[in-house]
Amino acid sequence: MAETSFNGPKSLKHLFLIQTGISNLDFIPVHNLENLESLHLGSNHISSIKFPENFPTQNLKVLDFQNNAIHYLSREDIKVLRQATNLSLNFNGNDIKGIEPGAFHSKIFQSLNFGGAFNLSVILNGLRNSTTQSLWLGTFEDIDDQELTSAMLEGLCEVSVESINLQKHHFSGLSSTTFQCFTQLRELDLTATHLQELPSGIEGMNSLKKLVLNVNIFDQLCQINAASFPSLTDLYIKGNMRKLDLGAGCLEKLENLQKLDLSHSDIEASDCCNLQLKNLLHLQYLNLSHNSPLGLQNQAFEECPQLERLDLAFTHLRVNAPQSPFQNLRLLQVLNLSHCLLDTSNQHLLAGLPNLRHLNLQGNRFPDGSIPKANLLQTVGSLEVLILSFCDLLSIDQQAFHSLGKLSHVDLSQNSLPGNSIDALSHLKGIYLNLAANSIQVIPPRLLPILSQQSTINLSHNPLDCTCSNVRFIMWYKENLHKLEGSEETTCASPPSLRGVKLSDVKLSCGMTAVGIFFLIVFLFLFTILLIFSVKYLLRKKYQHI
Repeated sequence: MAETSFNGPKSLKHLFLIQTGISNLDFIPVHNLENLESLHLGSNHISSIKFPENFPTQNLKVLDFQNNAIHYLSREDIKVLRQATNLSLNFNGNDIKGIEPGAFHSKIFQSLNFGGAFNLSVILNGLRNSTTQSLWLGTFEDIDDQELTSAMLEGLCEVSVESINLQKHHFSGLSSTTFQCFTQLRELDLTATHLQELPSGIEGMNSLKKLVLNVNIFDQLCQINAASFPSLTDLYIKGNMRKLDLGAGCLEKLENLQKLDLSHSDIEASDCCNLQLKNLLHLQYLNLSHNSPLGLQNQAFEECPQLERLDLAFTHLRVNAPQSPFQNLRLLQVLNLSHCLLDTSNQHLLAGLPNLRHLNLQGNRFPDGSIPKANLLQTVGSLEVLILSFCDLLSIDQQAFHSLGKLSHVDLSQNSLPGNSIDALSHLKGIYLNLAANSIQVIPPRLLPILSQQSTINLSHNPLDCTCSNVRFIMWYKENLHKLEGSEETTCASPPSLRGVKLSDVKLSCGMTAVGIFFLIVFLFLFTILLIFSVKYLLRKKYQHI
């Protein structure tokens, strides 16, 4: 490449030279790169990160060398980057086998990624006396790395770091000593590290705010020994590989916990969730989605009165009380109950949620496929987003949503609703309305003003009638294309001659044709003659007796 290759752009900030076969950084022209902020050199044949002396690094924020052939980092290599501040440096997939002592001495980074390295002790010893906010040391399933021991992690004691990722590693002789150099951490990610339990007696982890234990093999929640991490605000145990027993009070020492994700962990409980979530008074987000059946009693979340977001999607809920299990959650704003096999005939199910803004009831069936005037939605008048897709709905009472005056987003897609169901939305204005994939054939002219007062409408994948009986709607559709989404999939189902044609392309001629006019004239002519003869006949009959 010529030295003037990048002369065109006036302020080049991001340069991607991925999979270009580069083996030497001298290949990169340095002219006009003074403003460069990110340089991506992944999947090449680079063996040394030594830049030319005049390479402008003062504005670099991201330098990506992932999946190259870099095995050794020298002082000279890193020295060239001394002008860059808060740099994110990525050596993922390079298998660094050696770092010259002092190469990273007193260097400050935003993030460092040494993913896939065979020997982590080499990395940590090489990073002594450096500072980074994030350190990614995870490995991958196709890499045969060494098991982690306490000795291998000792170098971490001399690295200033806030966040560490150790995904997919195996620990050997896991004990409280393993964590002795983790005391300064604020975030620790141990995803898929084959953990059956965390050792008791871990000390000094008072700074840890976020702990990720996804895809491990715990049998019971108490096996994480939560008391060792008293300052936690975020805890993730998602996708546990065994059936996870929540136990009783396993997290009660986490008084500051705000976010808890226990999804995809095959959790089952006949009486959830006060005993299991004891003393989580500051919890704001709880995810129990994709689990086994949960039984809910009155005020099932009494121990979590500060909840703002609750996700129970794809978890069969057995509500064992006549009152709402959510009635003490006065701050709850988002509730996901999709595919929960709910008893939607229980009108008190959602009582006590005065601040609920977003409700997802996707995949729950209503009795006889109908939402009556008196229904479970009457108690959530603050709703702004309502999702009722895949509910096998056949009809909606005209007054069913009458108490929901604040709605701005209504999703009724993937049901079997006819055109007259739009009547239930007559009191709403300026909303996003999704009616895709229903059974709408004809929309009567009287309902067109309801559609006109909405902001965005999706009518795609409906069996729309494109005959003159629906001409008023078709005319309205063409005049309001700016309001409609999914127009490419909004097509005719009948008559057969127009099947598959986009509604916006339909041209109907519903006036009187020339042939029709001819036959009308002939009909009127014959009718007139018949009338004249009839009158003559009646008059003759009347006067023949005089």
